[in-house]
Amino acid sequence: MRSAAAMLALALLAGCREEARTDETPPVRPVLSVVAEMRAHETLGPYAGSIQPRYSTDVAFRVFGRMVARFAEVGAFVKKDEELAALDPALQLIQVRNAEAAVANAEAQFANARAEEQRQKPLVERNITPQATFDLLVQNRETAEANLTRARASLKRAEDALSYTQLRADFDGIVTARYAERGQVLNPGQRVLTLARPEVREGVFSAPNELAELLGAPGAIEIVVRLDPQTAMKAAAVRSIDPAADPITRTRTVYLTLNDPSSAYRLGTTVDVTLTRPIAPRIELPATALLERDGKTQVWVVTPGANAGTATVALRDVTVGGRKGGSVDVTAGLRAGERVVIAGVPSLAPGQMVKIDEAAK
Repeated sequence: MRSAAAMLALALLAGCREEARTDETPPVRPVLSVVAEMRAHETLGPYAGSIQPRYSTDVAFRVFGRMVARFAEVGAFVKKDEELAALDPALQLIQVRNAEAAVANAEAQFANARAEEQRQKPLVERNITPQATFDLLVQNRETAEANLTRARASLKRAEDALSYTQLRADFDGIVTARYAERGQVLNPGQRVLTLARPEVREGVFSAPNELAELLGAPGAIEIVVRLDPQTAMKAAAVRSIDPAADPITRTRTVYLTLNDPSSAYRLGTTVDVTLTRPIAPRIELPATALLERDGKTQVWVVTPGANAGTATVALRDVTVGGRKGGSVDVTAGLRAGERVVIAGVPSLAPGQMVKIDEAAK
């Protein structure tokens, strides 16, 4: 009797445990998810660039000499004809003095030859002085006149050489670079400073070779030059693209025309260039959101439950248009605004209750 009672008690206990197990609800699984957003434009970049002058020139001395002064530093605003630097003018001063002496000598010889010609002219007319003698006097006067012309030209050349010892600005501009220091001996044409026109500015950046080809098609890409959200502006056009890629970086330099840039876009300012181009509508998701099995590509779509804070998941077939890095482009099967699970997809089951992170976007 005791054995029968014990067996009956064990059977009743096992039935209670089985009934309790069947009453248990499936566990709620926390998941990571994102809200699907439809994209019709692709953003490339940002690419680092800078604001550069469209027109600039390297200024240099035209004569050999030792630089004794430099009056402009990088960033200085200079006016037209303002002196930028100077060479030691000692040699050029000597050449000017020699040329002045040569001019004085030539003027004296010309005056003497002309006076002699004028004295002999009436005598020739009266046949007192032979014609051959008078012709020689005319020739001497013409030679003296030619020597005077040559001496004056030499003086002008010496004076020009003296003026070339002073380096002056050809236009109003900004000094953007310097290459020579005081005391340095310079050859003719060796650059000293770079002078830029500040009124015409443009954006300059380096783009990969394949992107530069796209930029060559007008209207294919919208370009935004950003300093900060308050000063962002669109470039008016792509002015030019270097035809050959840099042999080291394999990039090509792109020059952007800026339409009336604000004062914030100063010369030398570093900017970010963002390129936007239209694409076929698609939804970008992390590659971890895909569940690929039985030849199908699917994602788990979160469906809000009837009660607040509850949600379930369901499988949805999707079409993937492309893959790059850790993301995929979904072109069909999803709608904008739907929430998709992006982590732990193999461990979910249809209709399973999940918990969404409230801070997730």
